[in-house]
Amino acid sequence: MQVDTKLIRELAEMLNDTDLSEIEVEDGERKIKLSRGGSVVSVAAPAPIAAAPAPAAAPAAAEAPAAAADTPAEDHPGTIFSPMVGTIYTSPDPTADEFIKVGDTVSAGQTILIVEAMKVMNQIHAAKAGTVKAILVSNEQPVEYGEPLVIIE
Repeated sequence: MQVDTKLIRELAEMLNDTDLSEIEVEDGERKIKLSRGGSVVSVAAPAPIAAAPAPAAAPAAAEAPAAAADTPAEDHPGTIFSPMVGTIYTSPDPTADEFIKVGDTVSAGQTILIVEAMKVMNQIHAAKAGTVKAILVSNEQPVEYGEPLVIIE
């Protein structure tokens, strides 16, 4: 199967430029689907499906330490998930310091992020006390319901 890497790169750039969470294109028997957050690009044709890493990795992926990469964020017991669809804010206002950084110690109930949904700022709190091992999102990033946000151990 021939994979058009130029087309995939163009679609990935479009995904980033438009802040969409997913793009799907069909051309006859060929189907290409890129989605943000899942970091998998799948190309389907009448032949078997081929999967490859996304050409444009999310900036937050670089912030995750190697220890957190051993276990997928969805399966890690210290993962905090987004309770809603919205936009992430890592600080209370644009000029303030971020709520948390990797390596910070947090207490249960401490505000760690804000999710803006329908012009309402919803505080996301640490479910337990511990150390921030990974921040899986970046400031002003759109998030989906159930998307992993932070890992606290």
